[in-house]
Amino acid sequence: MLFAAGIVAAGPNSLNIWTLIFGCFVCAVAGDNVGYATGHRWGRRLFNKEDSWLFKKSYLEKTENFYQKHGQKAVVLARFTPIVRTFAPIVAGVAAMKYKTFMFYNLIGGFLWTVGLTLLGYYLGKMIPPDRVDKYLLPIVFGIIVLSFVPSIIHINSRTPR
Repeated sequence: MLFAAGIVAAGPNSLNIWTLIFGCFVCAVAGDNVGYATGHRWGRRLFNKEDSWLFKKSYLEKTENFYQKHGQKAVVLARFTPIVRTFAPIVAGVAAMKYKTFMFYNLIGGFLWTVGLTLLGYYLGKMIPPDRVDKYLLPIVFGIIVLSFVPSIIHINSRTPR
């Protein structure tokens, strides 16, 4: 959506690109903060009960270890992976990642994601004639969606025993 918004912002009589980027950045950082706070406040309670098929105390320990070792990278890189970007801040809160650390990397990830994708779309939109945007927009968005799943597919295939 950020890429598509950038393409649309490149058109005539459209929203100012810097206003768009600023609004997207603020919302992205705020949204991840809400996710972190939710996970931190209520997420650990799921593990206080007896182990179930979905919530086990051993999962919480593994998650805490992962976020201690890779949490900074996870917060930044999750922005660029569909579905994962929704749960990474919640899991960071559940894993009790330090808020200052989370916020620092949330700001970096939010900046790279919003500014990078929106400006890429904007500059591509400047190259497309305004009357042809509808011809190119859907194939480009579809390509971005497919491309964003490639790292996950590669990771899953590399872990699958052969």
